[in-house]
Amino acid sequence: MKIAETNRLIISKITLDDANFFLELVNTPNWIKYIGDRQIKTLKQAQQAIKNGHLKSYQTYGFGFYKLQLKEENNKNIGTCGLIKRESLEHVDIGFAMLPEYEGKGFGFEASQTILNLAKEKFNLDKIVAITLPTNTNSIKLLEKLGLSFEKRVKPFEDDEELLLFAIDL
Repeated sequence: MKIAETNRLIISKITLDDANFFLELVNTPNWIKYIGDRQIKTLKQAQQAIKNGHLKSYQTYGFGFYKLQLKEENNKNIGTCGLIKRESLEHVDIGFAMLPEYEGKGFGFEASQTILNLAKEKFNLDKIVAITLPTNTNSIKLLEKLGLSFEKRVKPFEDDEELLLFAIDL
């Protein structure tokens, strides 16, 4: 189900039919390097992750991560962007990931701007945060370009890894 559209992208809810795409995305080098290896190696595991993550988030919060489809390539799935409410963070978190061949082409910025607008207008959120590894310079540049500012260092997960937390008031 389409939730938004930009000049180049269709932004839609992820469904179980997207399991092949999700499986490919979570196993890309930058996902594993910067987000982490989720140990999703089979189609069945990808479907389970979609059920427990994306579909549950839509049902619980009304928002979640969305697939990005490139209009000029027959609506091919090229990445994800969306919102997630993590128990370990006070505010809703924005995130994004692209297939390697679509990184650095402005799709993350285009999609994230639209998601930030939805966060304010549709989901009535007043503040959005983002977390990233200090070594993920491309993500940091994108967050700053979107208007998020560094707030503090956090350790939101059990692995005790320190992340940078950025935020923006909507």
